[in-house]
Amino acid sequence: MREEIIMAGSGGQGIMFAGTLLAHAAMEQGLNVTYFPSYGAEMRGGTANCTVIISDEKIGSPVVRNPSTLLAMNEDSLDRFASSVKRSGLIVVNSSLLKKKVTIDGVEVLEIPATELAEGIGDSKVANMVILGAYIKRTNVVSLETTVESLRKVLSGGKEDLIRLNREALRKGEECR
Repeated sequence: MREEIIMAGSGGQGIMFAGTLLAHAAMEQGLNVTYFPSYGAEMRGGTANCTVIISDEKIGSPVVRNPSTLLAMNEDSLDRFASSVKRSGLIVVNSSLLKKKVTIDGVEVLEIPATELAEGIGDSKVANMVILGAYIKRTNVVSLETTVESLRKVLSGGKEDLIRLNREALRKGEECR
């Protein structure tokens, strides 16, 4: 098994946190992982993306040209990376921030109203976790339970409210599809 994921959005949408959490959950399950962040000129509001590779074999390089999956938090990120997704790949997109219907030949597209769902549980900032939960449910690349458990390690320091909110958002994403 080898899953190559690009997560992309604008700074402040929690892309790096989602990538870190997914990588941590995969490590907890004994898988090999690389995590490669990339920031734009600005942290908040600029572009941000990260690459996560999860494999049951050794990983030679963290560089991904044609990911098997794209998690896109906004339209700019979708436009930038969608054409690089492998044929028979997967795109999970935050449809709350799209102005168009997404169809790409040979690629499955899951449109998740992540921002809207996150607002429904109390905070639009956890839209990243809604998308991640939907992706995990669709692919089973890691277990959602391991991902939820990893929240305590990634969000250390007694942040119980954040852990609860992120857990709820992951579960809300799991309910999609």
